Order: sequence, then C-alpha cells, then structure tokens
Amino acid sequence: MRKHFSLKIIFLLSVILLSGGIFCPACQAALKGGFSKVDITPPVGVWLSGYSSRNKPSEGISDELYAKAMVLDDGQNKIAIVSADLLWFPLEITAEIREIARKKTGIPESNILVCATHTHFGPKIDKIRKDWPDTPVSKVDKSYVQKLTKKIADSISTAAQNLKPVKLGVVKGEISEIVYNRRTKRPDGKVAMTFRLPPADANLVFGPIDPEVAILRVDDASDLILGSIVNYACHPVCGATDSNEFYSISADYPGYTARVVEQMEGGICLFALGTAGDMNPVRMEGENHRSRIGKALGGEVLRRLQFVPASGDITLKALKKPMILPLKKDLPPERITDANNPEETLTTEIQVIRIGDIYILGLPGEVLVEVGLEIKKRAGIENLFIISLSNDACGYVCHSQAYEEGGYEPGWGTNLAKGAGEIVIKEALDIIDQIK
Repeated sequence: MRKHFSLKIIFLLSVILLSGGIFCPACQAALKGGFSKVDITPPVGVWLSGYSSRNKPSEGISDELYAKAMVLDDGQNKIAIVSADLLWFPLEITAEIREIARKKTGIPESNILVCATHTHFGPKIDKIRKDWPDTPVSKVDKSYVQKLTKKIADSISTAAQNLKPVKLGVVKGEISEIVYNRRTKRPDGKVAMTFRLPPADANLVFGPIDPEVAILRVDDASDLILGSIVNYACHPVCGATDSNEFYSISADYPGYTARVVEQMEGGICLFALGTAGDMNPVRMEGENHRSRIGKALGGEVLRRLQFVPASGDITLKALKKPMILPLKKDLPPERITDANNPEETLTTEIQVIRIGDIYILGLPGEVLVEVGLEIKKRAGIENLFIISLSNDACGYVCHSQAYEEGGYEPGWGTNLAKGAGEIVIKEALDIIDQIK
C-alpha cells in the first residue's frame, strides 16, 4: 500500500516538474502593466516642424502636446512603448531616452520603442538642416530638447512605477472615409500630387489606402481600462495652412482621437501612426478639420473597445537591429545631413515587440502605405501593428514603383534610393520571423 502511495507521489511530482508547476515562479507571474502621461507642450516662440514654407516661429497654442508611455512586465521581460506628439524622433534623441530610461528602470534599450504621432504642428527638435534653401534657417530650442528628452524618459520610469496586474487584448476596426492616397496617377502612369481634394484633374486615379484601425486594450483586475494603443495610417496635416493655425502648436487629429477615447472610455490612449507616408486626411467643408477627423476615428475606436477579449496569460519579447538603406547617388551638399556618414548608405534600425500573439513592428521614416500593405500581406499575422516613424527619421520609405511614377515622396522628400522600400519589407519579415 505504501509502495503504491509512494509511486503516486513520485508521479505527481514528476508531472509538476515537467509542467513548470510551482518550481517555476516566473512562469506563474501575472502580467503587469503601467501607463503615464506627461505634458510636453513647448513655449510659444519655438520653431515648428513639418512645413518648409513657415518663415517665423510659433505664435500660439491650439492644444497641448503629450508624451504617453506604456510599460508591460511578464515577470521575466519588460517592454516600453512611448508615443509623443512630435513630427519625428532623430535616432540620437531616441538613444538618449533609452539610456536614461534603462538606468532608471532596468528595461533593456532593445525593449524600448519610441514613436512620434507625426503632427506637423509640433516643435522642431532635430538638427538644423540645410535642405530647405528658400526658407530661413529654422532654429532648435536646445533647452527645450534637453527637457523634452528627460520628460520622455521619466514617462517610462513613471509608467514602470505604476505597474499592477493587467490583462489585455486586441481588436480591429475600419474607417475609410477620412483618408485618401495623395499620389494620384495620370493616364500615363505618372503621379500628380493631390495634397487637397478634389483633385485638379478628374482623370486622376487614386491609389490604395489602409483603412484598418488596430487597437490594443489594457485592463486592470477589475476590468477597468488603464490604457490603449490606436494604430492608424493617416498623415496628421489637418491644420489649415492659410490661417493662424499654421503658426500654432497642436497635436492635430491624433490629439483629438486620444482625447475622445480618454474622456469617454478612460485610461491613457497612445496614438501610433501606421504607414501613412502617402495617406492624407479628407478635408471636409467648414472648419475644425482636426476635431472632425479625430472624433470620427475616436468614435470607431470607442465602438471596438467594447468588444475586446482580454487575457493576462501573456509573455513578452523584443528585438531590434541595425538596418542599412541605400542613398541616392550624387546628393547635393545641402542634402547631406551627416558629414561623417558615407554617401552611399544610411544606417538606421528596425524593431519588433511581441506581446503574446500581438506583434508591434517599429519602422523608421515616413513609410508609404504600399510598403506597409505588402508587409501585412506577406507576414500573415492576424494581430500586427506597424508603427512608422519609430525611433528614427530617415525620410520617405518608398517602393520601387514610386520612383518610376515620380512625385514628392521618392523625389525631394527622401534621400533614400530606389530599393529602400524592398529592403524594409525584407528586414521586417525577417525580424518578425526571428521573434516568433
């Protein structure tokens, strides 16, 4: 009898050991998450980014700018995602933010993704450039940039201090009526840029869009929302260029979308720009374009947030690596942004964060929607967020056909040579496969 009892005990212990059981405390750790939100609105008088035609500093504030952070911890790995109401992040500022955050939180730099909402009404923070010869040199407020860098790093630290048990889930929505492809094509296949509707020629053909709205919802143990991430592809250029808005600080439509979600649903809402390089917002009759586009998108987010299956049984992984992209040959001196950089290639980075079966792909630069759609098609992943302008700004990332068609993005809009888009597609698929 004792022998049979002992055999049963041994069998049970073996099952526990093989399954991880109580002897693997980390495997039993509940997923934890935290959010933070910090005001990064600059003082009036800073120069704004986004339009080469501005010839004076900012003169007012239409609405505040924010940096928002999410930190997740599965007991073994921590990840952080930051979204800020800025045009973009130069890689050197991203590196500073990561280093400060790592020292404060212990989160590896490879596990920190920093992205910009791409508002064209935020402060200029990158190096002074010489590629706008007809515009007075825009100045960077170095004091503001130093404070901004610290504030964004602190937002990660604060989110890490707010960790509590969470469960999360992802859902998709769709909204197509607020966006269009501005690279309209003539009958001969060449592009005629349509920055405002209606197009100048009725014979112009519109290209593809990506109407998908990818939404991540994070709840606490009481099923109350702590935060969310909204991923959508549309250029934040709703502000009027022919009014006082042109010189006024604003988060543009992403700020309104986040405000709708936060006020109606709660929590902190991060906006993550999709592959919106050639995606423009539809400008409706009347004023308040930012509000109307933002509310329309926010309404779709609210609708979908009500039906999100959530789980806390999730593990985290992250990976980032350098990515080398070709530069156009014989760039004029004013287009060389780094005198020490070889003129043939540009080194940037690509990143992916895996949250269970959710993949968040961080791409540098302003990525054309055709590149993003190809990645989605070939990756074959149900829950894939593609965030452009992640960690670095490297100009427009275009597919090869765009160079044949002409237009702003593959022309004046980028230093990258033909083939860069295909490299990004390949590197994206490779890094996703590595983290599966």
